[in-house]
Amino acid sequence: MIQVKVFYFNELRVCCYVVWDETKECVIIDPGCFSDNELSRLVKFVNDNDLKPVKLLLTHGHFDHVMGLADVAHQWNLTTYVHPDDIGQIKRATRYCSMFGWKIKEPDTERIDLQDNQEVTFGNSKLEVIHTPGHTQGGVCFYNEEQNILFSGDTLFAGSIGRTDHPGGNYDQLMKSIRTKIMILPENTTVYPGHGLETTIGQEIKSNPFLQ
Repeated sequence: MIQVKVFYFNELRVCCYVVWDETKECVIIDPGCFSDNELSRLVKFVNDNDLKPVKLLLTHGHFDHVMGLADVAHQWNLTTYVHPDDIGQIKRATRYCSMFGWKIKEPDTERIDLQDNQEVTFGNSKLEVIHTPGHTQGGVCFYNEEQNILFSGDTLFAGSIGRTDHPGGNYDQLMKSIRTKIMILPENTTVYPGHGLETTIGQEIKSNPFLQ
């Protein structure tokens, strides 16, 4: 059975998720840890729970979601899984951070490309990759059908959707991704977004103003 721990990292409060099952193998989604303290919190949780990180997953390449990419990859010798259309976003992350006065280590470039409908496995569990361009061109969500769990990145939030005014963003494309790929999931699907609190597909169908 999959279990989930969320950390809220950096000044933009990115949700970083540790996801594991009974085997203790885990994946880390969106390592936004900026400070040494934030990295230490992540490492302590993994160690205290005897977890074994095996993969590092990115919902997209925006700088706030990859601030700790280099450190987390090095900590556990992990390869980064990311959609190829967002490699450029990752390469620009250090420059974008510097515009806000933040200095991060150059993100690790060793990677495995994610594709739509691909399965990412860990332990006895699997996550389906759902390509949802619109917030960025390489944005993806990760879905576990057995437990109806979705990690939506910045595609869908509780009561909102991802911004589309950054380079690579496209509002019509994002809405198509949400309506044709995300809203078709079971209404009891728990949604873990890239920022903010968790929600469900059913709740967003009923109350998200962008979906009315």
